[in-house]
Amino acid sequence: MPFINEILKYDSLSIVGLEKNVGKTECLNYILLRLPLDYKKIAVTSIGIDGENKDQVTATKKPEIFLREGMYFSTAEAHYRNRRLVSELMEITSERSSLGRIVTGKVRVGGKVLISGPSSGPSLRRWISSARNLGVDITIIDGAISRLSSASPAISKAMVLSTGAAYSSNMNTLVQKTKFVVELINLQLAEDDIIEAFDPVENGVWGMDMEGNVIDFGLTSSLAVASLDKDITKGMRYIFAAGALTDRFLNLVINSGNIKNVTLLVRDFTKIFVNEMIYRNFVSRGGRILVLQKSKLVAVCVNPTAPNGYVLDSDILCEKLQEAIKLPVYDIVKNSYDI
Repeated sequence: MPFINEILKYDSLSIVGLEKNVGKTECLNYILLRLPLDYKKIAVTSIGIDGENKDQVTATKKPEIFLREGMYFSTAEAHYRNRRLVSELMEITSERSSLGRIVTGKVRVGGKVLISGPSSGPSLRRWISSARNLGVDITIIDGAISRLSSASPAISKAMVLSTGAAYSSNMNTLVQKTKFVVELINLQLAEDDIIEAFDPVENGVWGMDMEGNVIDFGLTSSLAVASLDKDITKGMRYIFAAGALTDRFLNLVINSGNIKNVTLLVRDFTKIFVNEMIYRNFVSRGGRILVLQKSKLVAVCVNPTAPNGYVLDSDILCEKLQEAIKLPVYDIVKNSYDI
C-alpha cells in the first residue's frame, strides 16, 4: 500500500479538492478505512462541513464519513449531538463556529458523523496542538473548495490532491489545470540562509540585495506595487512577498528588465494567485519563484464523473495525468483495492 504507507511518514495531512464533487470525501474515507489503528492514533477534522449525504449546491448524492473505533474527531457541537456513532467526549474547546463550540470525541463504536471543525489557519494549528496533547500521531484536515490554505505547510506536512471532471470535463484541460497546481505545490525550497532571513517577516514586500542586506520597500503588500515610483527589482537578488503573489506583481518583474537577476520568494504555494498564462510567460523569460515552506504532495486522486453525468475515461485520465505530473494518480472508486 504505497499510498497509505507514504502518509504514515508524516504527522499531519491535508486533503484538498480543486473543485466540488471531485471525490475528496471518497478519498478521505479511503484513507480513514486503511490507516492502521493498532499502532497509530488518528484525528480528523474539516474546515468546511463534510459528511453530508447530499450536496447543498448541486443536490447530488455525497458519500458520508465513516469513522472507526479508536479514531478522534473534532466537529461543531450541533454535529456532535447528531452523530451516528458512539463516542467519548474528550475536549470542549474555546474555538467556535456558527454551529457552536468545536468539540473533540474519541470513537468507541464506529459510525457516521458530520465534521465541521476550525476554519482558520491559527485555529487549525491550535487544533493540531491539542490533538498532540491527546497522544494523536497523525492529524488529518479535510479541506474545502478554494481554501487551499488548509494545505499550507505551516499547517500540514503532507497533502493529497483531488481533481476530476467537475473541475473540467475536457480531459486535456483538466490535466493541464491540475498540472499547474501541482507545479506550484512542488516549487523548490529556498536555501536555509534565505529562509532564515525572511521567515520572521509577516507583512509587506522585502528584498535582499547582492551584498545580502535585507531591505523593507515600505509596501503593505504586493497589491500596492501600483503606487511605486521606482523599480524595486534593480540591484536585488531576492524579493519576498509576505502575502499574496499576484499577476500585477509578476508583470512588474517581467517588464523590469531584471527578471533573470532577481528571484521571487513566497511563504508557500498557497500564497500564489496568478494566471497560468502570465506564470508561463514569467518562467519562459527566466523568472524563478522559490518557497520558504513546502508540503509533500503524496498523491493525486481523480473522480472522472461530473455532477451533470459526464464521464471521462478513468484509465486514460489517470495515465495522462500521471505522465504530466510524475506522481501516483488514483481513481479511488474504481480501484478500491489496496494501493
